[in-house]
Amino acid sequence: MMDGVEIRESRPADRDALEDLYGAAFPDEDLIALLRELLAEADGVFSFVAVRGAALLGHIAFTVCGLAGRREKVGMLAPLAVRPEVQRQGLGGALIGEGLRRLKGEGVTRVQVLGDPAYYGRHGFAPDDDIAPPYDLPPAWRTAWQSISLRDGAPRLAGKLSVPKPWRRPALWAP
Repeated sequence: MMDGVEIRESRPADRDALEDLYGAAFPDEDLIALLRELLAEADGVFSFVAVRGAALLGHIAFTVCGLAGRREKVGMLAPLAVRPEVQRQGLGGALIGEGLRRLKGEGVTRVQVLGDPAYYGRHGFAPDDDIAPPYDLPPAWRTAWQSISLRDGAPRLAGKLSVPKPWRRPALWAP
Protein backbone atom coordinates (compact mmCIF):
# COMPACT_ATOMS: atom_id res chain seq x y z
CA MET A 1 0.00 0.00 0.00
CA MET A 2 1.08 3.57 -0.57
CA ASP A 3 3.01 5.50 2.08
CA GLY A 4 1.10 8.00 4.17
CA VAL A 5 -2.33 6.45 3.54
CA GLU A 6 -4.73 6.05 6.45
CA ILE A 7 -7.81 3.82 6.39
CA ARG A 8 -10.62 5.08 8.59
CA GLU A 9 -14.39 5.00 8.81
CA SER A 10 -16.05 7.42 6.45
CA ARG A 11 -17.62 10.58 7.86
CA PRO A 12 -20.52 12.76 6.71
CA ALA A 13 -17.97 15.40 5.63
CA ASP A 14 -16.59 12.87 3.10
CA ARG A 15 -19.81 12.67 1.05
CA ASP A 16 -18.89 15.16 -1.70
CA ALA A 17 -15.44 13.59 -2.12
CA LEU A 18 -17.04 10.13 -2.23
CA GLU A 19 -19.41 11.16 -4.99
CA ASP A 20 -16.47 12.61 -6.92
CA LEU A 21 -14.50 9.39 -6.38
CA TYR A 22 -17.29 7.18 -7.76
CA GLY A 23 -17.77 9.45 -10.75
CA ALA A 24 -14.05 9.21 -11.55
CA ALA A 25 -13.70 5.48 -10.88
CA PHE A 26 -16.90 4.45 -12.69
CA PRO A 27 -17.64 7.05 -15.37
CA ASP A 28 -20.02 4.67 -17.19
CA GLU A 29 -21.98 3.59 -14.10
CA ASP A 30 -24.14 5.54 -11.70
CA LEU A 31 -23.42 4.20 -8.23
CA ILE A 32 -23.99 7.50 -6.45
CA ALA A 33 -27.68 6.85 -5.64
CA LEU A 34 -26.77 3.47 -4.11
CA LEU A 35 -23.86 5.06 -2.23
CA ARG A 36 -26.14 7.74 -0.77
CA GLU A 37 -28.69 5.16 0.37
CA LEU A 38 -26.03 2.98 1.97
CA LEU A 39 -24.47 5.92 3.80
CA ALA A 40 -27.92 6.92 5.08
CA GLU A 41 -28.48 3.48 6.65
CA ALA A 42 -28.10 3.79 10.41
CA ASP A 43 -27.30 0.15 11.13
CA GLY A 44 -25.54 -2.63 9.32
CA VAL A 45 -23.45 -0.63 6.85
CA PHE A 46 -19.72 -0.24 7.36
CA SER A 47 -18.02 2.39 5.22
CA PHE A 48 -14.25 2.92 5.07
CA VAL A 49 -12.11 5.41 3.18
CA ALA A 50 -8.44 5.51 2.28
CA VAL A 51 -7.06 9.03 2.67
CA ARG A 52 -3.68 10.68 2.31
CA GLY A 53 -3.72 14.12 3.86
CA ALA A 54 -6.92 15.76 2.67
CA ALA A 55 -7.19 13.57 -0.45
CA LEU A 56 -9.78 10.79 -0.45
CA LEU A 57 -8.26 8.01 -2.57
CA GLY A 58 -10.57 5.03 -2.06
CA HIS A 59 -13.77 3.77 -0.48
CA ILE A 60 -15.44 0.50 0.39
CA ALA A 61 -18.80 -0.38 1.92
CA PHE A 62 -19.98 -3.59 3.53
CA THR A 63 -23.62 -4.33 4.32
CA VAL A 64 -24.64 -6.84 6.98
CA CYS A 65 -27.33 -9.08 5.52
CA GLY A 66 -29.28 -12.12 6.58
CA LEU A 67 -29.76 -15.53 5.12
CA ALA A 68 -33.32 -16.77 4.70
CA GLY A 69 -34.14 -19.28 7.43
CA ARG A 70 -30.75 -18.94 9.19
CA ARG A 71 -29.45 -16.97 12.15
CA GLU A 72 -25.95 -16.34 10.81
CA LYS A 73 -24.98 -12.88 9.64
CA VAL A 74 -23.65 -12.64 6.09
CA GLY A 75 -21.93 -9.55 4.77
CA MET A 76 -21.90 -8.11 1.29
CA LEU A 77 -18.97 -6.15 -0.09
CA ALA A 78 -19.99 -3.33 -2.42
CA PRO A 79 -19.25 -0.87 -3.69
CA LEU A 80 -15.46 -0.53 -3.84
CA ALA A 81 -13.75 2.34 -5.66
CA VAL A 82 -10.19 3.64 -5.95
CA ARG A 83 -9.18 6.81 -7.78
CA PRO A 84 -7.94 5.81 -11.25
CA GLU A 85 -4.55 7.49 -10.80
CA VAL A 86 -3.72 5.37 -7.72
CA GLN A 87 -5.18 2.01 -8.77
CA ARG A 88 -2.95 -1.09 -8.71
CA GLN A 89 -1.07 0.14 -5.63
CA GLY A 90 -2.77 -1.98 -2.98
CA LEU A 91 -5.46 0.41 -1.76
CA GLY A 92 -8.38 -1.81 -2.76
CA GLY A 93 -6.83 -4.80 -1.01
CA ALA A 94 -6.14 -2.75 2.11
CA LEU A 95 -9.76 -1.57 2.19
CA ILE A 96 -11.03 -5.14 1.72
CA GLY A 97 -8.78 -6.39 4.53
CA GLU A 98 -9.93 -3.69 6.96
CA GLY A 99 -13.58 -4.40 6.21
CA LEU A 100 -13.22 -8.16 6.59
CA ARG A 101 -11.50 -7.70 9.97
CA ARG A 102 -14.28 -5.42 11.14
CA LEU A 103 -17.07 -7.73 9.96
CA LYS A 104 -15.46 -10.73 11.62
CA GLY A 105 -15.44 -8.77 14.88
CA GLU A 106 -19.17 -8.08 14.38
CA GLY A 107 -19.96 -11.81 14.15
CA VAL A 108 -20.35 -11.99 10.37
CA THR A 109 -19.47 -15.51 9.20
CA ARG A 110 -19.26 -15.07 5.42
CA VAL A 111 -18.95 -12.17 2.96
CA GLN A 112 -20.42 -12.16 -0.54
CA VAL A 113 -19.37 -10.02 -3.51
CA LEU A 114 -20.55 -9.65 -7.09
CA GLY A 115 -17.41 -8.68 -8.94
CA ASP A 116 -14.43 -9.59 -11.11
CA PRO A 117 -13.31 -13.13 -10.15
CA ALA A 118 -9.68 -12.40 -11.06
CA TYR A 119 -9.55 -9.39 -8.74
CA TYR A 120 -11.51 -10.75 -5.79
CA GLY A 121 -9.91 -14.19 -6.14
CA ARG A 122 -6.58 -12.56 -5.21
CA HIS A 123 -8.19 -11.56 -1.91
CA GLY A 124 -9.51 -15.03 -1.04
CA PHE A 125 -12.97 -14.94 -2.61
CA ALA A 126 -14.18 -17.97 -4.60
CA PRO A 127 -17.32 -18.65 -6.68
CA ASP A 128 -20.31 -19.48 -4.48
CA ASP A 129 -23.29 -21.56 -5.57
CA ASP A 130 -24.54 -22.18 -2.02
CA ILE A 131 -25.76 -18.68 -1.16
CA ALA A 132 -28.12 -17.29 -3.77
CA PRO A 133 -28.21 -13.56 -4.52
CA PRO A 134 -31.52 -11.80 -3.89
CA TYR A 135 -32.25 -11.64 -7.64
CA ASP A 136 -31.35 -13.98 -10.47
CA LEU A 137 -28.05 -13.13 -12.11
CA PRO A 138 -27.42 -13.35 -15.84
CA PRO A 139 -25.61 -16.62 -16.72
CA ALA A 140 -22.47 -14.70 -17.72
CA TRP A 141 -22.22 -13.33 -14.17
CA ARG A 142 -22.41 -16.73 -12.42
CA THR A 143 -18.68 -16.86 -11.57
CA ALA A 144 -18.78 -13.23 -10.43
CA TRP A 145 -20.94 -14.19 -7.40
CA GLN A 146 -18.28 -15.09 -4.84
CA SER A 147 -17.73 -15.41 -1.12
CA ILE A 148 -15.11 -15.75 1.58
CA SER A 149 -15.50 -17.40 4.97
CA LEU A 150 -14.53 -15.37 8.01
CA ARG A 151 -14.51 -18.41 10.31
CA ASP A 152 -11.95 -21.19 9.88
CA GLY A 153 -13.64 -24.56 9.77
CA ALA A 154 -17.12 -23.08 9.66
CA PRO A 155 -19.67 -25.13 7.72
CA ARG A 156 -20.68 -23.74 4.36
CA LEU A 157 -23.88 -21.77 4.51
CA ALA A 158 -26.70 -22.18 2.03
CA GLY A 159 -29.83 -20.22 1.27
CA LYS A 160 -30.95 -16.95 -0.25
CA LEU A 161 -29.30 -13.68 0.78
CA SER A 162 -31.72 -11.32 2.50
CA VAL A 163 -30.67 -7.72 1.81
CA PRO A 164 -31.73 -4.34 3.25
CA LYS A 165 -33.68 -1.80 1.22
CA PRO A 166 -30.80 -0.14 -0.70
CA TRP A 167 -30.07 -3.50 -2.37
CA ARG A 168 -33.68 -4.35 -3.28
CA ARG A 169 -33.51 -2.99 -6.82
CA PRO A 170 -33.32 -5.66 -9.54
CA ALA A 171 -31.36 -3.26 -11.79
CA LEU A 172 -28.39 -3.55 -9.40
CA TRP A 173 -28.23 -7.28 -10.13
CA ALA A 174 -28.47 -7.36 -13.92
CA PRO A 175 -26.96 -5.44 -16.85
